[in-house]
Amino acid sequence: MSEEEKIRVLLADDHRVLLGSLRALLERNGLSVVGEATTGEQAVELAARLRPHVVLMDLEMPGGGGMAAAYRLRKTAPSTKVLILSAHEEDEEVLEALSEASVAGYLVKSDAPEELISAVRAVHGGRRYVSPSVAPIVIGRLRRPNQKAGPADPRLSRREREVLRMVGQGATSKDIAQQLGISPKTAQVHRENIKEKLGLRTTADMVRYAIKRKIVKLD
Repeated sequence: MSEEEKIRVLLADDHRVLLGSLRALLERNGLSVVGEATTGEQAVELAARLRPHVVLMDLEMPGGGGMAAAYRLRKTAPSTKVLILSAHEEDEEVLEALSEASVAGYLVKSDAPEELISAVRAVHGGRRYVSPSVAPIVIGRLRRPNQKAGPADPRLSRREREVLRMVGQGATSKDIAQQLGISPKTAQVHRENIKEKLGLRTTADMVRYAIKRKIVKLD
C-alpha cells in the first residue's frame, strides 16, 4: 500500500505507554499514525488540522473526555470516523457512544490486536464495527427501541443546566465564562456545584449525564 493510500489514524488516549503500543501495532499493519492526543480538546484540535480518516478514541480522558470530543468532531471534522477504544463494557457506555455520539465503532481494550486492525479498516470503509464482546448490548437495544432516558435532575438551576449543556458539548470553564459573561472562577464553581448535586465525580461523568438526559442536542 502506498503512502497516499494508507489509512490515516489519529490516536487519542491519555496513557503514553498505550499510545506507543497502538502506534507500533497500526504501523506494523500498514496504517499511518498522523498524530497523538492525550486530551479530548487536543483530539478535536488535531483532527481539524490533520484530517485523519479515523480517530481511535478513549472515553476516559481529560478535557471533556472522548464522548464530548466525538460529539464535537461530528461538526468540526464530519468526514473523520471515530472508533472508540474503551475499557468499559457497560450498557450505558456502549449505547451512549453508538447512538448518542454516533461513533462509527466501539471496541474494548481487552479485544485481540487483530480486532482493532479489522475495526479501523471497517469504519474507514464506511461500515459500523462493534466488538463481539459488546454486540449483545446493541442487539438488546434493538429489541427495545423505545427505551428513553429520564429528565434532568430538578435540583439543577437554570444556569446550572446551561453550564451542564455546555460541558456536554466539550466547553471548558474558560469557554463557559466567555459565552455567559462570567468569570472562569464562577464557571468552575457552577461545575463543582453540578457534580455535587448529581453525585458526579469527573467531567466525563458530566458529559455522559448531559447526553443521557438529552440536555445536549445531538443534531
